[in-house]
Amino acid sequence: MDIAGYAASIFIGISLGLIGGGGSILTVPVLVYLFGIDAVLATAYSLFVVGTTSAIGSFSYFSKGLVNIRTAIVFGIPSIIAVFLTRAYIVPAIPQEIFNIGNFTVTKNMLLMLLFAVLMIFASYSMIKKCKGEDCLPTDTPTASTLLIIIQGMFVGLVTGLIGAGGGFLIIPALVNLLRLEFKKAIGTSLIIIALNSLFGFAISVTHYTIDWIFLLKILALAITGVLIGSYLSKKIDGKKLKPAFGWFVLVMGIYIIIKETIIK
Repeated sequence: MDIAGYAASIFIGISLGLIGGGGSILTVPVLVYLFGIDAVLATAYSLFVVGTTSAIGSFSYFSKGLVNIRTAIVFGIPSIIAVFLTRAYIVPAIPQEIFNIGNFTVTKNMLLMLLFAVLMIFASYSMIKKCKGEDCLPTDTPTASTLLIIIQGMFVGLVTGLIGAGGGFLIIPALVNLLRLEFKKAIGTSLIIIALNSLFGFAISVTHYTIDWIFLLKILALAITGVLIGSYLSKKIDGKKLKPAFGWFVLVMGIYIIIKETIIK
């Protein structure tokens, strides 16, 4: 299982470099199911791996002008605030056992993974559905109000802090569908936001857990290799084709996690 986990770590980076998200969707399940790490600790590890690889992956997009700075700032600041509040106060307050139904117990770990999966499924729909009309045409600047961007940023920060997800599977739909950014520009902007959110979230979490730095740096090295591969591949693939593929990937992973947590124990 360790070999499979290390191999999957490369795909974490490829996902981030290629489609600007999905890294956390792979990271948390890989850490929990392949390496047997506690789900809450896995969320902290995920923040470090996804945040660092996103920061590295964003360089090539930034150099090509595929980052909307205003959106990254307006989206990122409320996200960081929400990450801080969530990691510092909400996550520690969740009890280890939430409730029982007969012999079935919903634990803190299960709750986080199921929440993760449900959000993935909802996010996948907006990426898979086909756009019609002028509303689906990309623009060079965001069309949504600043308030809407701030609200969306706070929600992504809450999710990032709660389940250790960089939020790419939520940021990409927001940037593409609500703000109508061209997909590859949305990828570059997403990577910047993910890096800010995730690394800030990890910095808050690091004092609460015993970190296996050797293991974590191994995963990071493989993920960085993957993100460089993904960034290269993104030059060869049409952004319009990436959007529905990303949606289906998110959907399949979400369904798998639900089945894994509730049926296959």
